[in-house]
Amino acid sequence: MKLDKAAYLSIILAFVGVVLVLAKDLLIPIVLAIFVWFIIREIRMAMRKIKFVRQKMPRWLENVLASLFLFSLFGIIISVVSANVGLLSKRMPLYEENVNQVTMLINETFNIDLLEKIKAYSLNLELANILQTVLNSVTSILGNAFIILIYVLFMLLEEGGFLNKMRAIYPERENMDETLSILNSIDSSVGRYLLLKTLVSFTTGILSFIVLKIIGVDGAFFWAFLIFVLNFIPFIGSLVAILFPTAFALLQFGEFGPAIWVISVIGFIQVLVGNFIEPKIMGNSLNLSPLIVIIALSIWGALWGIIGMIMSVPITVILLILLSRFPKTRPIAILLSEKGKLKEH
Repeated sequence: MKLDKAAYLSIILAFVGVVLVLAKDLLIPIVLAIFVWFIIREIRMAMRKIKFVRQKMPRWLENVLASLFLFSLFGIIISVVSANVGLLSKRMPLYEENVNQVTMLINETFNIDLLEKIKAYSLNLELANILQTVLNSVTSILGNAFIILIYVLFMLLEEGGFLNKMRAIYPERENMDETLSILNSIDSSVGRYLLLKTLVSFTTGILSFIVLKIIGVDGAFFWAFLIFVLNFIPFIGSLVAILFPTAFALLQFGEFGPAIWVISVIGFIQVLVGNFIEPKIMGNSLNLSPLIVIIALSIWGALWGIIGMIMSVPITVILLILLSRFPKTRPIAILLSEKGKLKEH
């Protein structure tokens, strides 16, 4: 009997995996819209701390103002990033001229005969094409932004009649309260994580932008935005975020000095924010095992790429909350938790 259950579970998991891969173009905008909706709700709750907003402003106007603020910010960021990528594309021939200088510098400094290998690699690298791919990705995100906006709009409209639907689904008050409690837990945990992680990553991006601008690295806003995005990826994101502008600084200037400054100062910022500021702000609100975070990162990265890596933690938090509410799945939730203790709701 247990073997039958294990077989059924394996089939279900395999089916879900196939659906997630084949339908990712449809599912990713929906999931992103849900996360944007979470952030809008957090902005709205922050607005309601103002007495005038709480007492005088209708809910629909709160949604409009919070949405306008968030999407205007997204629009400005995408516009400036696109301009930065365009600038880097125009200057790419100048950077490619430094490839030989950089490879010779590495060869002489470390006394390792890697010159020919690095040359061969750099010739096949086609940096201009890579930047063009990045630009196409930004354009693709901009194209999906309209779809995401539509999804978010209808989610906000659905909020008004949600309680009435819940009352119709659950005639018994106790069942409805239990379901609402689960949804409120997800709302609180995921919304708080997304908002605080956005603020922490934004702080890291701003500080990195200032450093890159002072050093004179081209496309400073683009690299700062890349750092902001990659900081949403647990553990490895901050490391990769350091390496990209460091490698580019070496290519741009053709010497180690600026690259050493970039990796040292931005690395210090990442350590300061990641090890001191972020834990103070976020605390232990997620209650996820670091091993589970790494596994979730690998699984969602394999399914949905970079977007999956960014969304791996919120999705795992939702899974933890859902599993913790049912007696049969509670042991799994305990395994997913950081210290084997689940929050009581």
